[in-house]
Amino acid sequence: MRWRGGRRSNNVQDLRGQGGGRRRGGLGGLGGMLGGGGGGRRRMGGRKGGIGLLGIVIVVGIGLLMGGDLSTILGTVMDGGGQSYAPRPSVSTQRTSGPAGVRQTGRADQDELANFTATVLAYTEDAWHAIFKQEGLQYREPKLVLFDGAVQSACGMGQAAMGPFYCPGDQKVYIDLSFYRDLKERFRAPGDFAQAYVIAHEVGHHVQTLLGVSEKVQQAKRRASREEANAIQVKMELQADCLAGVWANYANRKERILEAGDVAEAMAAAEAIGDDTIQRRSTGRVRPETFTHGTAAQRQRWFNAGLESGRMNACDTFSARRL
Repeated sequence: MRWRGGRRSNNVQDLRGQGGGRRRGGLGGLGGMLGGGGGGRRRMGGRKGGIGLLGIVIVVGIGLLMGGDLSTILGTVMDGGGQSYAPRPSVSTQRTSGPAGVRQTGRADQDELANFTATVLAYTEDAWHAIFKQEGLQYREPKLVLFDGAVQSACGMGQAAMGPFYCPGDQKVYIDLSFYRDLKERFRAPGDFAQAYVIAHEVGHHVQTLLGVSEKVQQAKRRASREEANAIQVKMELQADCLAGVWANYANRKERILEAGDVAEAMAAAEAIGDDTIQRRSTGRVRPETFTHGTAAQRQRWFNAGLESGRMNACDTFSARRL
């Protein structure tokens, strides 16, 4: 992925080295785009009222559900009860001279990942500002928080073991950079564009919040059984995958970010974090009624739908006959 030399977003909050702690034993489970994400336990924000032309097609199926905000971070928003923490290793707090307030840790790998994340966030800002403007809407940029081990969000306590997540309550994306290592080593999905896909997916949840989709999904989930709520959440997550594809289409047309093999990296990541793949690897048993994010094939299909079309109206997972 071509990203070096691109501008870095000013919306990064680097909290690495400030409070919290690192869970002993490394990453034990994954939330955010892997096992939760897209919402929180508290009442979520998001724009009220009409959602404009941009959102009409996307939520056409939600009307049947009387639908709303996915807002349940399931694995991402936990109280930390019973968790054991070790003291966080000390890191430098010297700031870079560039934008975004990304801290120099003195570790080349961490600094590279932080700068990469800030650059990808900037690409999402440019894309969604333009897409919203085309529909007569105004895009509000989310903040992205870098943290170590654990972090307090408006949706509750987030932990590295839960993976990246988006909280509608404060409209922030949260990422512990150690997740990228886990994506490469544990999930066998290496590559910078695989990492960009993760960021774009979480920003996709922010787009859903701005359009009012998230609020409607949350309302529908409150009235549903657990199995029905899981099915609604799957549609929400697959739509975020599709929106990540829409972003990639726009960014490549405007910035020529894609290199040979990049799409394959994203597809490998989508396969690695499909509910069926994770369940099969962890338990040897696949239980579709417990899916919250969709199968590997579904995640690949919807990311590709957004990538190939570049259109928001290609992302209507809620009324699609086939996920």
